[in-house]
Amino acid sequence: MSGRSILKRIDWLSVFIYFALVLIGWINIYSSTFTDDSSSIFDISTRYGKQLFFIGVSLVTIVIILALEVNFYERFSSLFYLISMVSLLGLFVFGKTIAGATSWYDLGFFNLQPSELAKVATALALAKYLSDIQTDIKRRKDQFYALLIIIVPALLIIPQPDPGSALVFFALIFVIFREGLPLYYLVVLVSLILVFVITLMYGTVWLVIGMVLFTIILFALKKKTFKIPVIPLSLTYAAVILFSLSVNFVFNNVFEQRHRDRFGLWLRLEKDPKKLEQIRKSIGYNTYQSEKAIESGGFFGKGFLEGTRTKGDFVPEQDTDYIFSTVGEEWGFLGTATVIILFSVLFLRLISLAERQKNAFARMYGYGVISILLIHYFINIGMVIGILPTIGIPLPFFSYGGSGLLFFTILLFIFLRLDTNRLKEGF
Repeated sequence: MSGRSILKRIDWLSVFIYFALVLIGWINIYSSTFTDDSSSIFDISTRYGKQLFFIGVSLVTIVIILALEVNFYERFSSLFYLISMVSLLGLFVFGKTIAGATSWYDLGFFNLQPSELAKVATALALAKYLSDIQTDIKRRKDQFYALLIIIVPALLIIPQPDPGSALVFFALIFVIFREGLPLYYLVVLVSLILVFVITLMYGTVWLVIGMVLFTIILFALKKKTFKIPVIPLSLTYAAVILFSLSVNFVFNNVFEQRHRDRFGLWLRLEKDPKKLEQIRKSIGYNTYQSEKAIESGGFFGKGFLEGTRTKGDFVPEQDTDYIFSTVGEEWGFLGTATVIILFSVLFLRLISLAERQKNAFARMYGYGVISILLIHYFINIGMVIGILPTIGIPLPFFSYGGSGLLFFTILLFIFLRLDTNRLKEGF
C-alpha cells in the first residue's frame, strides 16, 4: 500500500486525539517543572526538553510503523515477545535501580524501561496465538497457553519490584473473554476480589456469617422443584473460606508495610485517628496533596503557570504519575473534563475500529491496545483523585517519560496501521 493510500485510510480522529493528548500532556509537564531559571523549551537537560525530544522520536517512529508492511507485525509477533522477555530477564543482571525498582536500562542519554516494550509485544503475541486457526479458546489447554502468555511477563516484572506494571498485563485477560473465554472465569475473578476486600474490611468471621445467611435465604426462597447442588456449594464455601484465611496471612506476612498502609488508607482499615493521620502524611501524602491541588483549581483553574501547589512542589511526581493534578489545579474542572472526554472518545473510537476488522489478529490486537490503555487511564486517574490506592502507573501519552510515550505510541499506531489494511465498509 502506498504512503498516500495509507494517509487516506488512516483513522484521523484517533490520530487527532493522540496529538491533542500528547500536546496537553507536554504543556502540563512544562508547567509542573518550569522554574525561573528555565531556559529554552529545546533544552534537553530539562524534563520538558527531554519530553519534547521523545515526541520527535515518536513522530519518526510513527512514520516507520506506517511504512512497514501490515503483515510484518503478525509475522514477527512471536519474535518480539521473545526479545521482550529476554530484555526483562536482563534487568536482573544489567538493570538500573531508580526509586527502589530495578526496571530500567541505563543507555546514557535516557533510561529504557523494557516493561513498556513487553506490553506491546505481549498484546501482539496474544493476538497471534488466539487468531491461530489451531487455537480453540474453549479448550482448557489453549486457555492455559493464552493465560501463560500474559502471566510470564508479569512474573518477571513483579520481583523488580514493579507491581503496578505487572498488573497492567492482566488487563489483557479481557481480550480472551472477548474471544470466547467462558464467563464463569470472570465470575470467579470478581468473586476473589470481593472476598479479598471483604476479608480486609470485616474479617473472615463476618464473611462466614454472611455466607450462612445467604444459604438460609437461598433455601427459604427456592422452589420445591429446584434442587440445590449441596456438595458443589459446600466445596465452593470451603474454598472461599480457605482463600479468606490466606488473605490475612498474605496481607500481614507477604505485603510490605507500605502496601498495607496503602490498602489501609484506601479501605479505611485504620480506625485510630492518630495512626490514620500519620499514614496520610507519609504513604498517603501524594494522594492527599493531589486531591487538594485539584480541589483548589475550581471550575476554571488558576491559569497556566499559576498553580501555587504545582509551583510549590506540594505533589511529588507531579509531572509523571500525578500529572492529572496539575491539570486540575491550573485548568480546573474544564481542563480535567476535556482530558477525560478526549480519552473517552479515543476508547470508543478504538472499540469501533476493533469491531470492524476483517482479520482476527487485527481485532484481537485492537482489544489488547484498548485493555492496556484503559487500565492505565482508570488506575492513574483513580489514584490521583483518591478512589484507588497508589500504584504508580503513568497516564498514557500524557505523563513524563520517554519509554512510556514511545511505546504507547507504538502500541496505538501498530493498530492504526493494521486498520488501514483491514477496514470493513461502514462507519
